[in-house]
Amino acid sequence: MYNNSYGSNFSEGIWGGIKSSFRQGSALTRLIYINIGVFIIIKLIAVVITLTGGKNVDAMLLPYMGVPALPENLLHTPWTIITYMFTQFGFIHLLFNMLWLYWFGSIFLNYFSGSKLTGVYLLGGISGAIVYIAAYAIFPAFEVERFYSWAIGASASVMAIVFAVCTYLPNHKIYVFLIGPVKLIHLAIFTAVIDLISIPSGNAGGHIAHLGGAVFGYLFTLSMRRNFDLTGGLMSLLDKLGKLFSKPKKKMHVKYKKKVSDMNDIEYNEYKKQKDNRINDILDKISKHGYESLTKEEKEILFKSKN
Repeated sequence: MYNNSYGSNFSEGIWGGIKSSFRQGSALTRLIYINIGVFIIIKLIAVVITLTGGKNVDAMLLPYMGVPALPENLLHTPWTIITYMFTQFGFIHLLFNMLWLYWFGSIFLNYFSGSKLTGVYLLGGISGAIVYIAAYAIFPAFEVERFYSWAIGASASVMAIVFAVCTYLPNHKIYVFLIGPVKLIHLAIFTAVIDLISIPSGNAGGHIAHLGGAVFGYLFTLSMRRNFDLTGGLMSLLDKLGKLFSKPKKKMHVKYKKKVSDMNDIEYNEYKKQKDNRINDILDKISKHGYESLTKEEKEILFKSKN
């Protein structure tokens, strides 16, 4: 498997560096950036609402981001089945979800592609939402609560990634503070049991959604072992939509009559920028379609860049 990494370039400033790292970074980087970006935007809107005399900001904003327990309400806010998995209650909620996403997402990318990581995140979140809505519709304990409840958080999506990794590498050990080495399968079982027994103690909907995400992560790995990708259909659809709404990029072929040693500073900087952009395009193509999708010319460019 071909693997390479390029650091972000912050020479154009912080904002330029963030855009560069988002564009050139992995699927894991993009998911974390989106979660942080949504959190910051919501908090800035909350500041404006507060300063203009508004009260109970959470009640004004979050229901339009969170997935409702009542299916009829979901018909009025269908986008929430996606937005809820990128929205957090507070900083601690965001911090712990992003730490788990980073730790297990990094392991995931050692064995699966970035597109599969995105697919598991999205479909794990959707599975969590479906199980949450179904549980509130079925169980009598929620017969009143279902009319005004909604859920937010990346936890179901993160749990899908955690369980995909733990199912794929059940005997892999990680070191847990004050405990020592723990097998991933034991960590997965412990996490699922904690969610299950925590349902009566509060945040029942959240714990139920976590279990829905965990089930999808488990099924994803089982399907991959049978050479079937549960995320394939979704990612193919997203890829087609991306091509539909994006402007086609012109392929850039740059030839220089001058030798590099004969270029002045301005010419060299332009040459270096175009060369880096070409390599980044090739790396993006590898992450989406694999190394074998490269043309002979692209393979030669990549080979020369490593020497």
